[in-house]
Amino acid sequence: MPNCPRCLKSFSTARRVTAHLAQPKSKCRAWQRERLGLSLYSSSSADSSTPGSSPTFSDHELPANDDFDAIQFDPDALEAIVPFDDFDQGREERIWELSTAESAVLLAGLGQGCQVQRFPNAGTVFGVGDTFLRRFEMDRYSSFRLTNLYYPFANLDDWEMANFLLQSKLSMAKIDEYLSLKMVRKMPLSFWTAKELRNRAELLPTRPCWNYRIVNTPYPTKSPAILYFRDPLDCIEALFNHPYYADHMIYTPFRVFTTAERVVREFSEWMSGDVAWQMQSNLPAGATLCGVVLSSDKTHITNMCGGKVAHPLLISLANIKMAVWNKASSHAFLLTALIPVVEFIHPVPRMRSVLEARLFHQCLDIILQPLKIAAQVGRMMSDPVGGLRHCFTPLAAYIVDTPEACMLACVRGKTSPVTMASHKHFGNAFRHERRTGAKTLSQLSRIQCDPNDVERYFFLCKQFRLSGVAKPFWRNWPLSDPANFLPPEPLHHWYRKFWDHDVQWCKNALGTQELDFRYSVLHPIVGMRHFNHGITTLKQVTGRAQRDMQRYMIAVIGGAASQDVVIAVRALMDFRYLAQAPRITSIDAITSEGLRRGTESGAALDHWLIPKLELMQSVAPSISELGVPVQWSVDTTEHAHIEVVKEPASTTNNQNYDAQICRYLDRVERCRLFETAIRLCALNGTNDARDHDVLDSPVEDSGSRDDETTMEDSEEDAAAVLNDIWSPRRPVPNFFAAAERLRTALPGSVPHPTRAFTSGATALRVNYTPAIKSISIDKVAELFNLPDLRGALADYLDREGAHVQNFHSFGRQRRSPPDAHLPFRDLQIWYKVRLQQKSYHDSSSLGPVFTINARPPDRTWEYGRHDTAILQVDAHHEWPSSGLVGHAVVDVRLIMCPVSPKGIRLVWSDRFLVYVQRFDIVSQRQASVDRTTGLHVLNRATRASGEFLGDIFPLDQIKSYAHLVPRFGETADIRLTSTNSFHSARSFLLNKYFDKDFYYALSL
Repeated sequence: MPNCPRCLKSFSTARRVTAHLAQPKSKCRAWQRERLGLSLYSSSSADSSTPGSSPTFSDHELPANDDFDAIQFDPDALEAIVPFDDFDQGREERIWELSTAESAVLLAGLGQGCQVQRFPNAGTVFGVGDTFLRRFEMDRYSSFRLTNLYYPFANLDDWEMANFLLQSKLSMAKIDEYLSLKMVRKMPLSFWTAKELRNRAELLPTRPCWNYRIVNTPYPTKSPAILYFRDPLDCIEALFNHPYYADHMIYTPFRVFTTAERVVREFSEWMSGDVAWQMQSNLPAGATLCGVVLSSDKTHITNMCGGKVAHPLLISLANIKMAVWNKASSHAFLLTALIPVVEFIHPVPRMRSVLEARLFHQCLDIILQPLKIAAQVGRMMSDPVGGLRHCFTPLAAYIVDTPEACMLACVRGKTSPVTMASHKHFGNAFRHERRTGAKTLSQLSRIQCDPNDVERYFFLCKQFRLSGVAKPFWRNWPLSDPANFLPPEPLHHWYRKFWDHDVQWCKNALGTQELDFRYSVLHPIVGMRHFNHGITTLKQVTGRAQRDMQRYMIAVIGGAASQDVVIAVRALMDFRYLAQAPRITSIDAITSEGLRRGTESGAALDHWLIPKLELMQSVAPSISELGVPVQWSVDTTEHAHIEVVKEPASTTNNQNYDAQICRYLDRVERCRLFETAIRLCALNGTNDARDHDVLDSPVEDSGSRDDETTMEDSEEDAAAVLNDIWSPRRPVPNFFAAAERLRTALPGSVPHPTRAFTSGATALRVNYTPAIKSISIDKVAELFNLPDLRGALADYLDREGAHVQNFHSFGRQRRSPPDAHLPFRDLQIWYKVRLQQKSYHDSSSLGPVFTINARPPDRTWEYGRHDTAILQVDAHHEWPSSGLVGHAVVDVRLIMCPVSPKGIRLVWSDRFLVYVQRFDIVSQRQASVDRTTGLHVLNRATRASGEFLGDIFPLDQIKSYAHLVPRFGETADIRLTSTNSFHSARSFLLNKYFDKDFYYALSL
């Protein structure tokens, strides 16, 4: 049965699908026009065609494919095919000029840029292919599912029990034990043993099938080299056709410019880089570029039972937007092979590693052969909405750590895998010539020796710094070059380098005891790690811990380490933060090479031969070639190792791990896909009755509000099904959505003021119940040590006057006396407010939640626990685009709301208020920041009387959390602790490194 490509509902005929897509205000109609280009290309098609003519497809425009002629096109569906013009392949720089409306549509999906150029005649839809549900209906057992949707299981309850047991980590013996329970025996199940259950699971629709092969090796090994793998092209097609990625797929390379003059270019996704553009220029007209992403790394399966090691090969698709495929919970990385880990028998230990590297390339040659063929001649594949595309599969990126990158590039240790530099040149302040695949193959061809003579061949490779691999796997893969597919890897190249080198420099500069003490007395941030005992004694330091250390390092070493050391460490820190941005322009410091020269500020670096420092030379050119580096971190793949290797291994009997891992994954993937299919089918069946009335009515009369609501609900239902199965299990807090729900709630159903509200790019939320429901103003002043609270409240009411919701700022003298009369006597008190901001680079993404405390003194916090924030004091400047201009750094001392007297409703009771004390920025030698640390220096602002400058503001003027670090000087005061350091210090550094979005707001 035909399906709607957007909401996946089934219809009896293609005409009904067309009527469904023609609803005037339907999301499916808008989505179809944006997806297939009807709204974008109708005007251009009309201009290019003669009057009365319609676009057609000639035979030479269709790619050759054995199965293509067998496809029967539906006339209604043909109307949705995007026409394409003749394409002159000889003119690579011919640009498809998008109109303003066209650019707006693309930019709305990408959330970036002002002007877009998209590659001409790329990503064409050639016909109607198979959607996910259509493939499910073509399964060999689909006839049984006409009467029983849950076949081979009896019913929904039977399937739910089977699904739970199949995806559990229970052994077969435990499953048998569970099924033998008397209570379970009363259930009408179709299986009563684990073996019978697994046999039924074999009847479920399959994913790419697993195979195995014994790999022949020229030298003996202690165990057979058994390679378990599945067709990587089938894996790519499974991702390309998956309905969950329908709204997260990019089909054509594009260029984004921030100005109409197209001078400043913006890089983000892999498709926005020059390499994707160049690859597309070498493909036939209308072809779709499917960039293959690979990742491999050895991982320990067990630590106690012989230390078993697996070497998984993961595969993904670069067309999926990085915001999705960078999340491990999105399941965008599939296990395509388990490389055999064997021990060679050779008298020379060094030769064993050479033979292991050769075996690795040999296995990749076997596994990746289908992708190489598809990169040469292409393959017809269906996208998530059923559009048939001619796809080519070059290698876009291979995500690995440094040792494995050297093995892939066929170079030996202490040699750059992406440039011609060796360890003797790592200290040079310029980037060496690129190590292309052609150069490596040329060097290999000049070695006149039999590769089977491993020792002699390895010796002759020494002159070129090659590893001894004679046949690299990438040698016959079209459009694939190690100079392009080996991107910078943030986790190992940056974070690990920070721990291995930067921390050691700082430890030597300050001393271990001083460095640990400074970290231990920092003011803690809720939700972030606090190093109570310092950092130098940590064991098993993870990438997360390394990132947490970076948040404080510059502020911690300021004033103690020499100026050259601080500048050098700060330059590297700025480099890392700028390179992590999800969007980078061609004029940013990271791409203008200024920061790469900045590392020379520390003289000791000039002769330090650090491989990871050399690799940083390649970050800037990689951005323009492959997009932003943050998308190539192994964080995602290492999390995927847990899901596809370690968890399956934990269900085995500790024998023959690889085979059992493959069987477990096959069962789990079958279950997950079957669950997706039956829930979508059940959803379509539920909506069939109400859809009949809509579809049978004329298209012109079907634009009623009821019809629109029905279709929108069904679209949301389908999306909810996919999100429930494939999206992260742990929901991301969304204060903006919560605030919108409260804003639109029925009057009287929620308390006022509402507990969640937004202000620009910031959402704030307080607890439903206040910490103190009612307390007199004088008692609050005494409890929080705020003697001028009553006068500050009186001044606030004077500024408000008869009009509420006014904007407030600092700078006025205290006019009201300490005993001023107020129209209310009591306050409600909250001890904290939680704050969330939109991402600096992408307003559709949400940042982490920060907690701003305003607690009174207690036994633990002698002076109270209160945090700092950014407060807007000028209505003409918005955070974060204006940075600190029009904003002030404040200490949040009190969060409150006035309590109206009985029988009287005060207008001020509908707004949360905060009492804050301001910090002043201290100019540093005619500069706003300290020249060494690059951070703002702050002092507490005081009045003429010497008391701290405090005032009352509406809570919604707070825009961001801020973190201050005391200026410790050369030696920190030993009386400091994490609970009193903020109160005891008088001078602070505004730490911009605690959060990336905060850093961008102050730096860009």
